Amino acid sequence: MTELTDVEKQALIDLANEARKLAYVPYSNYHVGAALRTKSGRVYTGVNVESAAYPTTMCAERVAVYKAVSEGERAFEAIAVVTDNGGSPCGGCRQVLAEFGLETVVLIADGSGRLVVETSVGGLLPLAFTPEHLGK
Repeated sequence: MTELTDVEKQALIDLANEARKLAYVPYSNYHVGAALRTKSGRVYTGVNVESAAYPTTMCAERVAVYKAVSEGERAFEAIAVVTDNGGSPCGGCRQVLAEFGLETVVLIADGSGRLVVETSVGGLLPLAFTPEHLGK
């Protein structure tokens, strides 16, 4: 797992907290922001985007991952996720993050910017199903 300084952690949390202001959440009013740092040093933010057809809603974490992947990134160092109450990534987001490495640092913070939990993708998703299980 990558070692981040306290300043680096807080910078990611602050970016995620700022991003969540742009969330489109007319139904739940549950704003989520994410900031994903790649091993190349770039940072991609994401917000949750809700839809009246609820199953098509997209989480902030996956938006950040998909933005990074669409720009050619495949190696991630850390992701910060911020909600008002320090909520944890859903199972779908955990699975998508696992696709790119179980060692990615996960920082979960509340709306005041306070770090609530620091773990890894592997810590969030023990016994994860990964590309290696497909026996390429």
